[in-house]
Amino acid sequence: MDLHELRAEYTQAGLRRKDLHESPFSQFELWFQQACATDLLEPNAMVLATASPQGEPLVRTVLLKYFDANGLIFFTNYESRKARQIAENPQVSLLFLWLPLQRQVQIRGMAEKVATSESLKYFASRPRGSQLGAWCSPQSQVISSQQLLLMQFEEMKQKFRDGEIPLPSFWGGFRVVPHSFEFWQGRPSRLHDRFLYTKKDDLWEIHRLAP
Repeated sequence: MDLHELRAEYTQAGLRRKDLHESPFSQFELWFQQACATDLLEPNAMVLATASPQGEPLVRTVLLKYFDANGLIFFTNYESRKARQIAENPQVSLLFLWLPLQRQVQIRGMAEKVATSESLKYFASRPRGSQLGAWCSPQSQVISSQQLLLMQFEEMKQKFRDGEIPLPSFWGGFRVVPHSFEFWQGRPSRLHDRFLYTKKDDLWEIHRLAP
């Protein structure tokens, strides 16, 4: 399939150094709020890249559930493939792609488990079906059929039919503590605006990158 004619010209906006916040977290919050205001589907969807100890990369999409100046948090099964890779190599990369705004944000950092109390607080806020799903799914493992998964779901539904569903010991959050942010804004003729924030000591340096 020849895709050479499948192209789009990015003309919505530019990005200037003087318009950037000195803090990448403030700049990310601004762009995230603007993405939410455009009524995008899942503006908190982010691609998470991990790597094995042998350097084999793996990517998947997860949902950002919380962020502040300490980092960005997502939740998962701690026995999943992503969690096992993070345990072996905590260096990760995140990518937010907001095509209607012709923007993307790349974040690199170190992933660490959040406190159990944080995981419990979020788990308690999830719909009951999602809580049951966390209990019944052996995430990333081979299963024989969808029917088996549904049977396990019904078993969990019966097991916890009376009262609250407890936090599984194998489920919780990761916080990605960034050491770099790159903000990318599409421009005409592929002369895109790219600004890289890198942390040096306790300060953030900002540099423009060639497109």
